[in-house]
Amino acid sequence: MKKHLFPFAILLAFPFVSNGQGILGGNVTGNFQIDGQTSKLDTVIGSRNLPEQMHLNARGDILYTNGNFSAGIRYEAYLNPLEGFRAEYAGQGIANYFVSYKTQDFAVTAGHFYEQFGNGLTLRSYEDRYLGIDNAIRGFNVLYRPYKGITLKGLIGQQRYFWESRGLVRGVDGEITINETFTALQEAKTRLTLGASFVSKYENGDGVNINSYVDGFKLNLPNNVASYALRMDLSHGGFNLSGEYARKGADPNDLNGYIYHKGEALWLNASYSQKGFSANLQAKRVDNMGFRSVRTDKYKETLYINYIPSITKQHTYAFLSMYPYQTQTSGEMGLQGDIIYNIKKGTLLGGKYGTDLHLNASAITALDRQGIYLPLVDSTMLDAPGSDGYTSKFFGTGDLYYADLSLEVAKKLSTKVKLTATYGYVIFNPVTEGHEGDLHHNHVAIADLTWKINRKNVLRFETEWMGSDSKYDANIDDKRCGDWIMGLVEYNFASAWFISLSDQYAYHDGIGNYYNISVGYTKNATRLQLGYGKQREGIICIGGVCRQVPACNGFSFSLTTSF
Repeated sequence: MKKHLFPFAILLAFPFVSNGQGILGGNVTGNFQIDGQTSKLDTVIGSRNLPEQMHLNARGDILYTNGNFSAGIRYEAYLNPLEGFRAEYAGQGIANYFVSYKTQDFAVTAGHFYEQFGNGLTLRSYEDRYLGIDNAIRGFNVLYRPYKGITLKGLIGQQRYFWESRGLVRGVDGEITINETFTALQEAKTRLTLGASFVSKYENGDGVNINSYVDGFKLNLPNNVASYALRMDLSHGGFNLSGEYARKGADPNDLNGYIYHKGEALWLNASYSQKGFSANLQAKRVDNMGFRSVRTDKYKETLYINYIPSITKQHTYAFLSMYPYQTQTSGEMGLQGDIIYNIKKGTLLGGKYGTDLHLNASAITALDRQGIYLPLVDSTMLDAPGSDGYTSKFFGTGDLYYADLSLEVAKKLSTKVKLTATYGYVIFNPVTEGHEGDLHHNHVAIADLTWKINRKNVLRFETEWMGSDSKYDANIDDKRCGDWIMGLVEYNFASAWFISLSDQYAYHDGIGNYYNISVGYTKNATRLQLGYGKQREGIICIGGVCRQVPACNGFSFSLTTSF
């Protein structure tokens, strides 16, 4: 319990130093959020009765700032966790606390903190409360700028694991902005930034009893595993080119089947923009880059040290996001292109108000993996525990994991009416979610109409259709299969209230009718939302990080406020 004395000391100190102008001349801010859910048995969609009748997630963040000094604390409660969150979250208590001192050239944080090196290929600690992910590091984090344009970082600590801290992570990062460091280049139109990072984890492998592919032998697991990365960012006018390459040492773990295959990742991004037009091209290759602080952890979303960015578009419409893509850290290759173009007003296609076009396409494949010959067992295998595992050609591709194409056309029909029409085509491989089955091919059409009745009243209509070659199979029980139609009406009025009605219906080769009604009220910094309806079982993803959500049939509410 000693680890909780520090945050309690902060709380106890606040009342004794407060005054009418704040705390010792400083400021206190905070926010609170409470989310609740009920559910009842529904054999069609697969929802279950909740023994507790209601599940609830709640949190409160308090931040104190005074000049260069800041301190914060977070209290969380999961009574019990919402459906889809791990049962290990059940309970309540102080989940996060820190103190920090920052100047223009120096910063140090003790306690819990979030940090990212470059694009995250070697390290990214972050939180997403809606996915139930929080891998905050509890320890020390230091930043130092010894000279203009040069930034150095160093950290050490353990990662959050529900109500505990596990593993040991250490890292350093350096970045130099050439144009700021060298006076002669400060006015140059070409801008260049270079960076490098080194991250290692320590985990005693002596107590892990894993058999090798040879009977009678145990694996010699490394106590220390290191990764490093080099990155650059180059820009000139409207052009930008950036990239990062990372390597990871032999890291046998539960994700890769305890092979000693070294990991690597390459991420590239090229873009061009000018008024009315922008284009972006991304590419990446990932090979065995799952990097976690505890090799034997049973959950796939916990204790990640690094982060592999997704290069697929994060769709917001229901049917385009019905099959979200989950980054395959074991190995994948991907390419994405994105073009945004504004057709000027006054032209034939632009009309009176102009027209916006957004074209996006992406494709992700497996690696072209080849097994290696194991003389002791006289066999060729991909993932024999204790071996170096597979080999792969750098530019070789395997089976298609995911592909999509979408075209969005947005046009103002009048000063008060705007129409957005979207067509999408999605190919999805169930193997990315750990299931067998054929590729799913989905066509999606969407119409989204917004009518600004007046300054305080807005009415929005949305309709979607999805045609798929997939059919519902009770043995697989993927309730996303089949052909679907959806309708939504949303009314925002008096600049404070909103009401939304929607229904998703599998009308052919599918199963389920998912209706929802939501009502919300906002006043100043407080927002209350109530809902009733059905939630489809499936995967929700944000930025390529996903979690499974169960089916639910019942009420929900959410209350947020800040001060």
